[in-house]
Amino acid sequence: MANACVAARVVCSSIVEGVSASDSRVPRFISKGCKLVGCGSAVPSLKVSNADLAKFVKTNDEWISTRTGIRNRRILSGTESLVGLAAEAARKALEMAEVDPDDVDLVLLCSSTPENLFGSATQIPKALGCKKNPMAYDITAACSGFIYGIVSGSSYIRGSGFKNVLVIGAEALSRYTDWTDRGTCILFGDAAGAVLLQACDVEDDCLFGFDLHSDGDGHRHLNAAMEQKELDDASASNGLVLGFPPNRASYSCIKMNGKEVFKFAVRVVPQSVEYALQNAGLTVSSIDWLLLHQANQRILDAIANRLEVPLEQVISNLENYGNTSAASIPLALDEAVRSGRIKPGHTIAAAGFGAGLTWGSLIIRWG
Repeated sequence: MANACVAARVVCSSIVEGVSASDSRVPRFISKGCKLVGCGSAVPSLKVSNADLAKFVKTNDEWISTRTGIRNRRILSGTESLVGLAAEAARKALEMAEVDPDDVDLVLLCSSTPENLFGSATQIPKALGCKKNPMAYDITAACSGFIYGIVSGSSYIRGSGFKNVLVIGAEALSRYTDWTDRGTCILFGDAAGAVLLQACDVEDDCLFGFDLHSDGDGHRHLNAAMEQKELDDASASNGLVLGFPPNRASYSCIKMNGKEVFKFAVRVVPQSVEYALQNAGLTVSSIDWLLLHQANQRILDAIANRLEVPLEQVISNLENYGNTSAASIPLALDEAVRSGRIKPGHTIAAAGFGAGLTWGSLIIRWG
């Protein structure tokens, strides 16, 4: 297999000065594969229906469902938190894989809505009770974040000798949604999903191929940009120089040009999936499931049609959760695995796309 050859050629050069190659914990030549051995998900307790939205914005269930396929979404409320959801999803993934939290080498939190400016990833090992202080960091790639996370996690296993990597997609988009804007408030929800990547022999490798891209020019079509607030006159007059101290900054609500995002997704995602399949040495007919970022049912249907994938092979759960950005793919994966739809040995083409603009595809085998 092509990717087995790639893995066998990976050279690790992380030798610290003063430490001989024989003393290093990381072998110089790595020939490992990775496999998906556990998944989990978590959603907030508060369910908000289309009828609930219709009470304070001009819309109705039929208008929303026919245009998006969404009927309900989950929203963080009360004492619930993004970190709490992410940790719950991760805990379920570890339980399925029968792996102890202390055996986790790396936690990747794929999220554009962390609860701290400096990221929330380090809070996950703490919440899981990890005592060995594993490496943890955030990946911000919006709705493509989970795809980026899987590729990143597999690289640590293939090239750095890591054994267990948690990849978590978690979002609290409700905190950045303008609930008076009918064009966006109907779309978004909060959730978390996680998978455990584990080292394995090269011949058992589950990541067959991938394709990743970004295009900053499309940023204007989907963003939640930083905004500076005006300082009062007293604060402004105390500055030593003009423009200092700077105005306090915050992020705007999500702004989206729906037509442009639709055209972007339908154009780039089929092409990306085909590139990933080519890298894997496979064809569309080789896959058992198409698992796309759950943005809009019309987008899912259009991409499936272009790839000529039967709709019964397309995983969709956005009716119940809406667009949960980086959480949508692992959330849908977990439900499909636990319901028995996705079985060990099934081949999945997964693709994410969204703000940035970013997009990417994976060809993976479950189990």
